[in-house]
Amino acid sequence: MLAASLTTLPACASTPAQRGRMVFQQVCSACHGMEHVTYGDMGSLGLSPDEIRKWAADQQMPNGTDDNGDPKTRPATATDPILSPYPNEAMGRLANHGLLPPDLSRLALTLPGGAEEIRQILLSYAPTPAGVTLDEGRYYNTALKWKHIGMPPPLQDGMLTYPDGTPATSAQMAGDVSAFLDGIAHPHQAERRRIGVYVLAYLALMALLTFLLQRRIWKGHR
Repeated sequence: MLAASLTTLPACASTPAQRGRMVFQQVCSACHGMEHVTYGDMGSLGLSPDEIRKWAADQQMPNGTDDNGDPKTRPATATDPILSPYPNEAMGRLANHGLLPPDLSRLALTLPGGAEEIRQILLSYAPTPAGVTLDEGRYYNTALKWKHIGMPPPLQDGMLTYPDGTPATSAQMAGDVSAFLDGIAHPHQAERRRIGVYVLAYLALMALLTFLLQRRIWKGHR
């Protein structure tokens, strides 16, 4: 998650997941993609259709080849997945000392410890102890049992500005992007909860009507 060039951030950020989306967009997306997530999915985090279209249009998607056999691209749309910034696996490994940055779509589900483990990893970089030698492109990290990771420390205090005024400390950004990745890993969780509330309300209403109807029926037989 190498730092990308910073742009003006939209003023809608207020929840941890919304702020975490900004951290992903401005920092993590320089090395990582989310191939199981579309730009349109960001609407569930409060991003407006115009903001989604603008973000997507700034990205390029493969679009076959031209008459000379050279690859063509087109601006992404809301229905396109958020691809890795590298055109292929070989380029991704070449740029990262042979290691391929993982796709982040479901990392909060597949990583033992989930979102909290992501947060701990982001905050557990430390100087390499005396007597310990790491391979090139490896960084000391106390959150991992093998104590090293191929990703350089991605977060620095104040590296971006939250429009809602929240101080962008490393700890804050780590918590926010972890919340974002947790929400993305459970894309229909909010919808399931909303439907669950409706179902429970419906069942409660039907139970009340059944109770009242039963009382009326038995009252007529007394």
